[in-house]
Amino acid sequence: MAKAAARRVLPPTIESSRELERLRTVVLPEHNDLAVAVADRIVEIIQRETSAKGRAVLGLATGSTPLGVYEELIRRHQAGDVDFSRVVTFNLDEYYPMAPDSSHSYHRYMWENFFAHVNIAKQNVHIPDGTTPRERVGEACAAYEEAIRIAGGIDFQLLGIGKTGHIGFNEPGSDAASRTRIVTLDTLTRRDAGADFFGVENVPREAITMGVATILDAKEIALMATGEHKAGIVARAVEGDISPDVAATFLQRHGSVSVYLDLAAGADLTRIKTPWVLEGGGVEWSPPVVERSVVWLAERVGKAVLKLSARDYAENHLSPLLARAGSAGPINGQVFNRLREKIRGRAKLPAHERILVFSPHPDDDVISMGGILRKLWENENQIVVAYMTSGNIAVFDHDVTRHLDFVERAAASLGLDAATVQRARSTVNTGMEQKAPGDVDIPVVQNLKKFIRESEAIAALAAVGIPPNAARFLDLPFYQTGEVRKRPLSDGDVAIVLRLFEDVRPDLVFVAGDLSDPHGTHRTCKAAIEQALAAYKAAQRPELWLYRGAWQEWSLTEADVLVPLSQDELHAKILAIFRHQSQKDTAPFPGYDEREFWQRVEARNLETAARADRLGLPEYYAMEAYVIQRL
Repeated sequence: MAKAAARRVLPPTIESSRELERLRTVVLPEHNDLAVAVADRIVEIIQRETSAKGRAVLGLATGSTPLGVYEELIRRHQAGDVDFSRVVTFNLDEYYPMAPDSSHSYHRYMWENFFAHVNIAKQNVHIPDGTTPRERVGEACAAYEEAIRIAGGIDFQLLGIGKTGHIGFNEPGSDAASRTRIVTLDTLTRRDAGADFFGVENVPREAITMGVATILDAKEIALMATGEHKAGIVARAVEGDISPDVAATFLQRHGSVSVYLDLAAGADLTRIKTPWVLEGGGVEWSPPVVERSVVWLAERVGKAVLKLSARDYAENHLSPLLARAGSAGPINGQVFNRLREKIRGRAKLPAHERILVFSPHPDDDVISMGGILRKLWENENQIVVAYMTSGNIAVFDHDVTRHLDFVERAAASLGLDAATVQRARSTVNTGMEQKAPGDVDIPVVQNLKKFIRESEAIAALAAVGIPPNAARFLDLPFYQTGEVRKRPLSDGDVAIVLRLFEDVRPDLVFVAGDLSDPHGTHRTCKAAIEQALAAYKAAQRPELWLYRGAWQEWSLTEADVLVPLSQDELHAKILAIFRHQSQKDTAPFPGYDEREFWQRVEARNLETAARADRLGLPEYYAMEAYVIQRL
């Protein structure tokens, strides 16, 4: 499969002083780089330990973060580079109660995503048993600890980190001396898992987990984190004081821990976010770093950029920057002009061009760029909006029932056979009644949910003035599992996207750039686009604009383009979001923000404009932000 068309380069400041970091931390440009780096180390451990003592013992984690590691290990095994026949594994945790064949079970996760594809012996796999009778859970946990001891201890422990800072299911308040045990899950942990279980009410309230002490007994530990939503808790774990409130901070007591992060997850580390406050210095004052530092200073002292004084710089760690320029005025003017030039009203936006908008789900387009879409259409651009996945798993059963009720009532007016409609409805009702939460819908229900999302997408486009023939529904195969877990990206997915490029021949392409959606669909869709672009033959490469909105917004310093919106334009954008009725009021997959999507959008677009205003830039009602990715 073709590689991505472009890769991000680490900013120079990323390797500046690490004086505040209490754990060895590796920040890599891309999500896939982490998987390769961690897989490299695991292969080294397996080869070293099997040669030295006849076996290697791995502690393994579940979730979306380590999937890339398992895929890379499978690839290397199939290439003959690593042998798992003498590997013993112990998984961190399992929900309780939980049947091993449940779609939510970590037993099933591990066999589907890793064990079934390598030559590991079944008897060498250990995963806490979620079916253990409650009166025997304590005994089973003690036996789990004993099995680890008999195996010689864990040589390499792989970890993720939860929103509460948990490692395994060691929630806030966990003791550093804790061992494998049953725990009550934190409310935030259950809320984050709610999307997997089709509602927080379906998430088990308990789990069996290795304890903090069990984890710290491992000879070597690797913690992985990806995505913007992990940045805050990662910084707390790496730079904060040890505290039972954040179990990951206990890792600071271990002598051999490596934290592997992508740029998004490492964004709040001091050496990346504000390297100028570090004693080590060595900041490379490139224009983007100067911009970030001056905006930080302006917000810190509560002044507009052009009003910053030499004293402000001197008293807030920015004397080296001031010394380079000699006075505050030139720096202030440079940054103010950079920020002001980012603002593009309709007259400064593309006109009479071919524009291709990729929307991972059927609502990401209007959620993230509903304002600019209308402006681009008014500028007489040729617009195609490509909805990459059906989004059907994000439709509640009651929405299907409501639409079927309409069809049944309208059957006579539409000339439909009433008996046929009733039989179809009976089939659908039976399928939904027999399904447990999280089970795969029968095919006809999957299709009905897909059609609901498609009709909503068409209605939303109309709300921003774009006709139905602008929509393309790609229905990429990787998404077509009927459940939360998706297939890996395939050549077939990329081929569909490539054919669209060849058909549209776009001058400008919009791509979802917020990669913190709960199940990684945005990330997978972006990878499909990048790989298709790598194979796309064109005399001139299209310009790539990245949007956000559903989960985060680009900051003023990250953004390359700021698009102002009037009050009426923001209102029209919100109305377009309302057209996605199946996602209104209570979306099945709200992610890490409890607000409805339109509320998030309104708050972020208003705050982007308000923040610009506080910096002394022209005052607008609201703003959308975009990053231009250089190919």
